Amino acid sequence: MRRTLAVGAALALGAGAARAQEPPAHDYYAWVASEAVDKLQLVRFGPAGLTIERTHTVGILPTDPDGPHGVALAPDGDHLFVSTGHGTPFGSLWKYSTRDDRLEGRVELGLFPATLQVSPDGYLAYVVNFNLHGDMVPSSVSVVATDEMLEVTRIPTCVMPHGSRLNAQGTKHYSACMMDDELVEIDTRSLAVSRTFLLRKGQERGMAGAMTASASGPGVPAHDAGGHGMEPPKPGNVSCSPTWAQPTPDGRRVFVACNKASEIAEIDAERWTLTRRFPAADGVYNLAVTHDGRLLVATNKRGQSVSVFDAGTGKELKRLPTKRKVVHGVAITADDRYAFVSVEGIGSEPGTVEVIDLRALATVATVDVGPMAGGIDVLPAPR
Repeated sequence: MRRTLAVGAALALGAGAARAQEPPAHDYYAWVASEAVDKLQLVRFGPAGLTIERTHTVGILPTDPDGPHGVALAPDGDHLFVSTGHGTPFGSLWKYSTRDDRLEGRVELGLFPATLQVSPDGYLAYVVNFNLHGDMVPSSVSVVATDEMLEVTRIPTCVMPHGSRLNAQGTKHYSACMMDDELVEIDTRSLAVSRTFLLRKGQERGMAGAMTASASGPGVPAHDAGGHGMEPPKPGNVSCSPTWAQPTPDGRRVFVACNKASEIAEIDAERWTLTRRFPAADGVYNLAVTHDGRLLVATNKRGQSVSVFDAGTGKELKRLPTKRKVVHGVAITADDRYAFVSVEGIGSEPGTVEVIDLRALATVATVDVGPMAGGIDVLPAPR
């Protein structure tokens, strides 16, 4: 009798997994930027599989790469915002119509604008000025009015900020400082740094306002700029070298990817204290949380894989290998069904976009895109 029940349960589980991996009933769309070739590509995943819908170029001079890095869609999906880092010397934020790829505006920002996100009301874009090739000095977050495409303010933060993310309420902005081992919170009403959190292992603590050099202490150098998340830690290195900050849908917690330590730190956003650190795969880089708050998806830049965690327990549910190396970004569809992942590739290799079924915890589609595929975002609704 027990054997019969076990076989029946196994068959039911298998049937559930098979249903989960069935082709989607409608199309999902995602935009991805390929930094090496200045390309923006729209990919479609639906009943017919994963295909490239269309491609266009971003930049000023065809012979001078602009390096599109960050990609973010407006909440209504009508506009696409792209940061380009390789300016002369400053980078820019570009605004395109998603209907016909028409350029609707551009504004010059700081040194190497990188990750960005648009506020829930669609009026402001927050762009971190990563300053990849500049001196190791504090950089900033640019705040741009999306209608006028004007920089409203530039908020000083820390050295090499990355991972620009807002809470769902739009009241707080979070970024991580790779060289300073800090999580920085910006109050979007005052447009100023409200709190910082030191992430160095064994020294974790939060404080109000910006963290001074004396408050953070000498510590251990967190990161070499040239590696951009690809260099493993040296013996004795206790730095976090955070590359992403991801608030939960309710805004009560913030997950931080500690790239150097290959760990994920969880910060209580109300008490501004460390809740826990849990192990991740090698070189955890970017993060995304499902809209229901149940799953945390992490790309592993050095590990050539993507991890899916139970966001409540921190347990890794599945680690999925990717087709190519240097795993970069991840974006989750509005219905929490799929995760779209970008992979840079190495040298002259194409980049890839991979689609993970978050019910089956399996990679269900892969398509080649331009080299150094990085920033990625999904349209909020089918088209």
